[in-house]
Amino acid sequence: MTEQKPVAEPAVDKDWWRGAVIYQIYPRSFQDHNGDGVGDLVGITERLDYVADLGVDAIWLSPFFTSPMKDFGYDVSNYRDVDPIFGTLGDFDRLLEKAHALGLRVIVDQVISHSSDKHPWFQESRQSRTNARADWYVWADPKPDGTPPNNWLSIFGGSAWTWDSRRMQYYLHNFLASQPDLNFHNKDVQDALLGEMRFWLERRIDGFRLDTVNFYFHSTGLESNPVVKPEDFNASTAPAVNPYNFQEHLYDKSRPENLKFLKRLRALMDEYPGKTTVGEIGDSQHQLEVMAQYTSGTDRLHMAYTFDYLGGLFDAAHFRKAIEATEAQAPDGWICLAFSNHDVVRHVSRWATHGQQEAFTRLAATLLLCMRGTVCLYQGEELGLTEAELAFEDLADPYGIEFWPQFKGRDGCRTPMVWQSAAHLGAFSTAPRAWLPVPADHLARAVDVQEREPGSVLNFYRALIAFRKRHPALVKGTIGIIDAPAGVLAFARKGDAESLLCVFNMSETQVIVPLSAGLEPRSTDAPGSGSDPVGGSLSLPPFGAYIGAL
Repeated sequence: MTEQKPVAEPAVDKDWWRGAVIYQIYPRSFQDHNGDGVGDLVGITERLDYVADLGVDAIWLSPFFTSPMKDFGYDVSNYRDVDPIFGTLGDFDRLLEKAHALGLRVIVDQVISHSSDKHPWFQESRQSRTNARADWYVWADPKPDGTPPNNWLSIFGGSAWTWDSRRMQYYLHNFLASQPDLNFHNKDVQDALLGEMRFWLERRIDGFRLDTVNFYFHSTGLESNPVVKPEDFNASTAPAVNPYNFQEHLYDKSRPENLKFLKRLRALMDEYPGKTTVGEIGDSQHQLEVMAQYTSGTDRLHMAYTFDYLGGLFDAAHFRKAIEATEAQAPDGWICLAFSNHDVVRHVSRWATHGQQEAFTRLAATLLLCMRGTVCLYQGEELGLTEAELAFEDLADPYGIEFWPQFKGRDGCRTPMVWQSAAHLGAFSTAPRAWLPVPADHLARAVDVQEREPGSVLNFYRALIAFRKRHPALVKGTIGIIDAPAGVLAFARKGDAESLLCVFNMSETQVIVPLSAGLEPRSTDAPGSGSDPVGGSLSLPPFGAYIGAL
């Protein structure tokens, strides 16, 4: 009998995340299986074939952990279990199994900067100044007059400090008072949180999206933040009506000590080949500098995303400046690109103010999928969904309730996914009402309508994702800005075997783009790409694009 040789395990692609397309799912709003009006894990599992058909590489699940839901899951009270509203650990395991069978990797949101005030750790910490977890959160004595220790503000409004009568001290919270900040200066806290992350790695997830990754550490000196210089004022991290923007946040976040912890986190990740991390960096004045620090080398985060494209202007000058700054300040880093997510106004509503929504929607998709970085698409973006207009009484988001009406919160981008135009609640749920209303104008863009139309936005996204995958220069190639007329963004993407010219008319008027001598691009199979140049010039309609091979 011949001895059978063991079958070798297939090699793990450790770099799969670089240039990948990730689809963000907001579990409350994707698909409700049990008819309670709130989406759940079984519902997501039922819809995974749709996600796989888009051609994406991975899904990112917003939090589904046990939570009082004061901030809809971004306030975790048990990092190792599924909240009953979403299902069970068994439901998660079945979701993961089906995703992997479909070739989809699964990235889990990890919210470790803060926990819920219902977490057993905080419940113990607040009991006394001497208990085993007394130093697991950020506690500080009041000033002699009883006021908070310094001027730090919460992103969700008001002071970042809340008084606790048990300890006769204030505790820090960068967000809601029910989201106390964990004390990362305590190594026991770091060990515990890394242990919580190991739990999910052992369940074979493929990576973590790290919420507010630059908020982990604070200055132990508790110095007050300075006033931001007028020329540095920036409302990309918080809405313009929020006084949080009036400070330069030098002492309450983006602290140098974080780099040492990120190395510990990366060492954990490297124990599990092929896993990845993407960090959310919220720092209006220093975001690129922080991104460069957090993603350079091979011992920190794999990638990070900033708010450059989740706010700001949709114009060629802004995008050129952002791309050039990223290349200059973070040449070794890797950016995660997103135009929409669960925290911002959907980009079609945020940017398409000119009445040419359909053309804009396609141009934005083409631009996003041609830029250098890993791409995050937010559920419903591929349908061209707009921001929902909700009445005040329909709001659930505490952020919107606090700053209404100038800032309407995040509910407008979190409304349920629309699957069937003629079905009750768009076939999201059989409940009489969903947790947020389903906008009537979204039903006309439902999946079943768009799947029947070859030229729909949904099919355009599918074709674009496939085009990106066929062209390695778009996935992992370099990017170089090319001079172009006002309103036009142009760059070259270069890989080992190909180079592509990408030109985008980001204005609402037709433009002629003269090409440099010797630049003779040829047509590609890019969806929606314009005609080849004539007489050394490209002619692009409003919000038109051209992708040519060089």
